[in-house]
Amino acid sequence: MQFSTIMSKARIITVSAVALLAIYGFTDRLQRKGDTQQSSAKVGTGIGDKAPELAFMNADSTKVLKLSELRGKYVLIDFWASWCRPCRMENPNVVAAYDKYNQAKFKTGKGFEVFSVSLDRSRDAWKQAIAADGLKWKYHVSDLGFWNSKGAQLYGVNSIPMSFLIDPQGIIIAKNLRGMALHQELDKYIKSL
Repeated sequence: MQFSTIMSKARIITVSAVALLAIYGFTDRLQRKGDTQQSSAKVGTGIGDKAPELAFMNADSTKVLKLSELRGKYVLIDFWASWCRPCRMENPNVVAAYDKYNQAKFKTGKGFEVFSVSLDRSRDAWKQAIAADGLKWKYHVSDLGFWNSKGAQLYGVNSIPMSFLIDPQGIIIAKNLRGMALHQELDKYIKSL
């Protein structure tokens, strides 16, 4: 009788241990699956892709600024140039969006930023256009490569202005937003009062 009681307790302990291991393994796999789904977006320039890293010198050529520094915010990656008339005509809209959304409360993320990538070849002309158009954000970068800009090549930019809106995780959620389309897209992510 004592042997069967010991075997019964041993069976209960074994079944409990197997059940706990199975539950732990199942939940661990679910958690890992969720983690990989968030990081599994391929790097590319399509909607739903993880935006490729951009890292170039600022307008004063004193510091490298990286797109990844802005993780956690909504970011408009704006390809433009001082010599591009349509770009210059769009700049007041980008400034208005920056003013309206930079400190806005979003459902996810901590604000809005503009990451301007210039296709200029003249640093002076580029800096003059930044000042003249009142582009007040600090993220202005360029390799002064004109149409051979490494950033433009990486993003497949063959005409400007061209823009990519990325979410706080760095995923592209919209492309080539101009005028009120930029405001309408950002409004989707604002906390309602």
